Amino acid sequence: MSVALALTVQDKDTLRSAAYGAVSLMAAADAVAGKPHKAATHGCLALACATGPVGHVLAERTRIKDLGGASAAALADQVLPALAAAMDLLNQQSPAAAADFRGTVLIAVEAAARAHRGEPGPVAAAMARRIADALGAV
Repeated sequence: MSVALALTVQDKDTLRSAAYGAVSLMAAADAVAGKPHKAATHGCLALACATGPVGHVLAERTRIKDLGGASAAALADQVLPALAAAMDLLNQQSPAAAADFRGTVLIAVEAAARAHRGEPGPVAAAMARRIADALGAV
């Protein structure tokens, strides 16, 4: 059963910025390992596999603005509140869609964290916890 979402262009931008921003944060955290592009690739591929209404929003080919923070801290200042805003927006319309978004982002974060075929390092694990907290995942 598909859930219909009434999302504005701005709402969709918020969802995409939050999801892809989470992957960008994981790539920034993976810079310690020296290959952030691997984390970004694995995370983005996971987002590309999303299904349902959330998958349709994430698959739209629009430019995501302002994800090029000068530092991980600047990026986190933007992305973590966007994740919380996305969850609030989706919870108002459909708790099922909110759960789907949370699960999709957490899978992408895990894919990014394990890009090097092992357990994530302490920096990536800490970033994953911050993202999960922003999503309200317990």
